[in-house]
Amino acid sequence: MGVKEIRTVVKCDFSKPAWEQPGFHNRWHPDIPAHATIANNEVVKIECFDWTGGQIKNNDSADDIKNVDLTRVHYLSGPFHIETAEPGDVLLVEIQDVQPFQDQPWGFTGVFHKNNGGGFLDDIYPEAAKAIWDFEGIFCSSRHIPHVRFPGLIHPGILGCAPSAEILAEWNRREGELVAANTLSRDVAKLPEPQNAHAGGASEEIKAKVAREGARTIPGRPEHGGNCDIKNLSRGSKIYLPVHVPGAKFSVGDLHFSEGDGEISFCGAIEMAGIITIKFTVIKDGMAQMGLKSPMYLPGPVEPHFGPGRYLTFEGFSVDEHGKQHYLDATVAYRQTCLRAIEYLRRYGYNDYQIYLLLSAAPVQGHIAGIVDIPNACTTLGLPMDIFDFDIRPEVKPVKMDMGSCAFTSDKM
Repeated sequence: MGVKEIRTVVKCDFSKPAWEQPGFHNRWHPDIPAHATIANNEVVKIECFDWTGGQIKNNDSADDIKNVDLTRVHYLSGPFHIETAEPGDVLLVEIQDVQPFQDQPWGFTGVFHKNNGGGFLDDIYPEAAKAIWDFEGIFCSSRHIPHVRFPGLIHPGILGCAPSAEILAEWNRREGELVAANTLSRDVAKLPEPQNAHAGGASEEIKAKVAREGARTIPGRPEHGGNCDIKNLSRGSKIYLPVHVPGAKFSVGDLHFSEGDGEISFCGAIEMAGIITIKFTVIKDGMAQMGLKSPMYLPGPVEPHFGPGRYLTFEGFSVDEHGKQHYLDATVAYRQTCLRAIEYLRRYGYNDYQIYLLLSAAPVQGHIAGIVDIPNACTTLGLPMDIFDFDIRPEVKPVKMDMGSCAFTSDKM
């Protein structure tokens, strides 16, 4: 009896732009037509572009990071019609494998310029920077961040089912209210943007509607998941997704070779193009059965192990770098946690941008330690010491080395 071949339901054509191909889209909208049909309980392979659709190149300049067109992201594979799925069901997604393309064994991590995307620490690190990572089986290393090598916890940053028209309207309403009330000197949400909206193989009429109404793919959202960037949604994981439209219209993309908790530099994982293998199972009336209002998951058995006592863990509190006290603000606390790690690793010769990129890409463990002890929230960041080829234990006197540099823009070199 022959082995049944796993079907590939969409392929990336690297000879032409992602935005010219029908099997991909970069907005959430229920009217984007399904690219292919997948049977209940079927296992399929899905090819994915990197999240920028190929805008970032394997070179030593961060000009492409600085000038990236953020109206063109993300390019998701799909949507796919899952047979028998109806609103109220739950779609069980089992990630069986994720791999880079064999002829593209590399990925990138970027610090976005403060005026074009920014990042978690962009008030302190406003310039664009980039690191290229080379893949060697399950391991990666970078010419831009030397003396570091670690196994990747490979995973998709985005997966989710299409919203219903009602849910899409609710997203746009509540995010519109947030934008209208914004008093900060930065964007707090990205509302529908017609420029460079891509609706897959839709008709011209539907394309225009999606461009007007389609939700940006930048945030994750409670009703369907989306761009959650959860590093532990790796091989062997099972994700339970609410179904809101007939056929579910599932989409996936934004593949990562590795990521730290928080993806702090925004383009903060090791971004890559690749192939994901998924099994789909429809659980009838699952939303009512599970009381499911947002996705949940069971992590898989694959994870880098560095052993007990092999994480050097930094603490941070909700007192910012200017000495201002904040009330139980875990975001402020985690910013401070990251800064403590940057200050520590600076002693070995790395520049701050190299460390910022490393904390975004390496499998660090970010946790909330306490959010009840007024006025300070406490967060932690565990840095695996074994990713370095030198000893970073606190009791060992640091030796400053020539660490080269990450890639900067041509005007900063």
